[in-house]
Amino acid sequence: MSYVIVMDSCGERTEEMMKDSRIISAPLTMQVDDYEFIDDDTFDQLDFLKKVADSPNCPTSACPAPDYYKRAFDSGVDRAYAVTLSAELSGSCNSAQLAKKLLLEEKPDMKIHVFNSRSASIGETLVTMKIQECEEAGMEFEQVVETVESYIEGQNTYFVLENLETLRKNGRLSNLKAFVASALKIRPVMHATPEGTIAQLDQARGTNKALVKLVNYLVDEVEKPEEKVLALSYCNCPERGRMVLDAILSRIEVKDAFMVNAAGCTTMYANDGGIVVVI
Repeated sequence: MSYVIVMDSCGERTEEMMKDSRIISAPLTMQVDDYEFIDDDTFDQLDFLKKVADSPNCPTSACPAPDYYKRAFDSGVDRAYAVTLSAELSGSCNSAQLAKKLLLEEKPDMKIHVFNSRSASIGETLVTMKIQECEEAGMEFEQVVETVESYIEGQNTYFVLENLETLRKNGRLSNLKAFVASALKIRPVMHATPEGTIAQLDQARGTNKALVKLVNYLVDEVEKPEEKVLALSYCNCPERGRMVLDAILSRIEVKDAFMVNAAGCTTMYANDGGIVVVI
């Protein structure tokens, strides 16, 4: 192995990634009341969703420790990369940066770069795939960093939430607003800003109408889709995920497309029925 990619577990791993020893998942931990979940292969999505639904409290998460990143970087390779969820949403990026600093003090000749995805979920997956593509093309380390940072700049992230309870519980949505939205079946259409924060693009009455708007925004805003990979993450709703993916592909041609079930961290924020699309 000449390189390793350490992706925090908010990024979804495809089956191919799970088999690739060069890709290491740095697990976040999640807490629901007295229950702790580790976002790794032991994560039970249905059990987690049930405990979240039954609890009046907001689930919380903790990012991987710097020592985990440091040990993962120090895997007998010349080049190490980290891919983290947006630094505006988590301390994962800072944790990876600290690990980089500590390891370079011990091994100053090693090449390490931390990519702030400015996204989350399947957005991190695509960044990891881009790093692999550049490495397999034989690029120098500096060229990989430049190419992938440019790729992140051009990435678009959209999502629709079926359930607003996590937003209500963590204080991002008032009880009254959440109640009215639930009663009227209002669903926000959200996106990631260029800085990596979350903003509302639009809203609609009913999930299907919100997803139609998501598709419209994506199709209208994407540039050169034929050169890009389209990826979708769904939370416990594969049929809905396939419907959205097919709706997009009926209107634009892309380089490739795939979808995966959400891992733990994405499940916590997207909640049951959530859809995340990145291109």
